[in-house]
Amino acid sequence: MRRNFLPARLTGRPVVAGAAAIGVVAGVLIGWPGLDTVNGCGLAVNRYPSETAKDWVRYADVVVVGRAVEERESGREELSAGTYSYEVERTVQLEVQDKPFTSTTRSHPTVGSSLDYIGLGWNVLRSDGKTLIPELTGDAPRVVPDHTYVLALRWEDERWVSLGEGAVVPFDGQSVGNGEWCGQVVDTDGFAQGERTGRRSDHSLEKTLLGQGLPALKSALDAAAKKAS
Repeated sequence: MRRNFLPARLTGRPVVAGAAAIGVVAGVLIGWPGLDTVNGCGLAVNRYPSETAKDWVRYADVVVVGRAVEERESGREELSAGTYSYEVERTVQLEVQDKPFTSTTRSHPTVGSSLDYIGLGWNVLRSDGKTLIPELTGDAPRVVPDHTYVLALRWEDERWVSLGEGAVVPFDGQSVGNGEWCGQVVDTDGFAQGERTGRRSDHSLEKTLLGQGLPALKSALDAAAKKAS
């Protein structure tokens, strides 16, 4: 759901606290079963089903391989109480390297060489009014500059958003599961451990394609699209 943010206040490089350590502590203290990640980095958020190739071709408007090149603050929502004084919206500019799937059943803007993606934002500490704490969500990348991702995106409220936590996949070095994930940089082994891809109930695209590249991704999406047609 789109929030009504206060007018954006552009910032320079953010002051960021030790979010990974905070995530570990939060996961231990809260003890929710939904914190099914290595560092307990938060609850998963899904707008639409986002786990399988079938989900992606059914609900996404486009699937892109994108390298994050820039991030900026794009809005603020004031919070009346609690540790944080503001919730900050973050927009990430993606350099589009490939488009392995484009929906032909829904109307949406044409994706060119770049796009703006609404990623996980920051929270501003009330105590000093300037320290930015990165938002983290379960089993998903933040999408940060200098890293590459596969993203299943949908055009909503005049902007690009992901289907959910399963629709943003690390893809550094053209390898599924390699790169930034949950605010950390991991290789495919670390990603598999964090995602718990060995569990029987996991039939995700991430698990199926772990360690593989663009040809395997395109093949999986093509096969799912043919079954859906």
